[in-house]
Amino acid sequence: MTKRVYRTVTVVGAAQVISHAGAYYLPAVMAVPASLELSISSATVYAGLSLALAVSGFAGPTAGKLVDRFGGRPVLIASNLLLAAGLSMLALAQGLGLLLLAYAVLGLGMATGMFEVAFAAIVRIFGKKSHNALVGVTMVAGFASVAGWTISVFVEARYGWRGVCWFWAATNVLVALPLNMLIPRASDSTEPATAGERSNQTAQPSTVVPDPKREKYITVLLAFVFASSGFISMGMMSHLPRLLEGVGVPLLVAFSIGALVGPAQITGRILDFTFLRRLHPLIGTRIAALAHPLGIAALVVLGAPFAALFVILHGLGNGILIIARGTLPLALFGPQGFGRRQGWLTMPAKFAQAIAPFTFGLALTQWGTGVLWLTFGLAMCSFAALCLITIRSSAQSKHEV
Repeated sequence: MTKRVYRTVTVVGAAQVISHAGAYYLPAVMAVPASLELSISSATVYAGLSLALAVSGFAGPTAGKLVDRFGGRPVLIASNLLLAAGLSMLALAQGLGLLLLAYAVLGLGMATGMFEVAFAAIVRIFGKKSHNALVGVTMVAGFASVAGWTISVFVEARYGWRGVCWFWAATNVLVALPLNMLIPRASDSTEPATAGERSNQTAQPSTVVPDPKREKYITVLLAFVFASSGFISMGMMSHLPRLLEGVGVPLLVAFSIGALVGPAQITGRILDFTFLRRLHPLIGTRIAALAHPLGIAALVVLGAPFAALFVILHGLGNGILIIARGTLPLALFGPQGFGRRQGWLTMPAKFAQAIAPFTFGLALTQWGTGVLWLTFGLAMCSFAALCLITIRSSAQSKHEV
């Protein structure tokens, strides 16, 4: 990668750490103290995150169009202001009404500032040669959960949950926003502007755009894959310790094993960058889709002693699947209109993530560890959907920047 790519990956990835830490991972720290102070249930606080994800899903296509038109820099800057506004409202909340309104504003910030927009911003800059930059951003942003939870717990212990909200609001404005201002402008992008150049992009060997009907067909398949992986990921993140306890793992050990998801996801991204980069992203995504079912098979056959193997395989697959949300549409459709397409592709995933904590929790209560067969079935259906997509050329494109 060139110095320009390293710089862009570093600033976008670091800003993504702050954006995710201050929104996506916040409820895990503030839910209990906020519910006690506001006299509401902690489930209601988590419902706020579901509301934010739903708002983000609805606003995603519009955010993608804005990136296509103006580049990612102004959209990501706007996201920091929206996230700061939502977090400030959350810090001032004295009841349910303002809390939910704050989460709605956070949803707009998430729509304009999370991975989908970051991916679109990268593709807007580097065009069809964005693969390494996309992987790099996810590798840097992979530390969001560790940084978010660690810092939030530290701040909450000293200044309370409202202090956590004020901290991340300030960090979005004082740190993330200046970082996003360092992103190259759209006018400095290598993205082609002429019709002839756009035609050359869509003619790349690994691009599958034979006709509008097939494009819609592939889009539906990918939307299903991303929605399924989003549901599984959010469900596991919300209930993994309880699930492991159900198969015979002591609760304290279950929390320790569950902490392996983050490192496993980063390892998956490293594998994508080193080994899977030599393959078409579609093949790498198929391999990743099988990781979760293989982990379930190991857990069911070998039992609780192999719970760590299940968690590691889940994390490896999930880490690669997150990258695939950017690299696979780029390889199949090319960079033209990437932002708009990302918005539509990930809208079902946002809705699936919004309902996952409640739905997965209900299924776990009713079926116990039998809920694993639900996620097994979804993952296998995703693998089947990916197998229905064909690569219409034997030539491999060069993804390196």
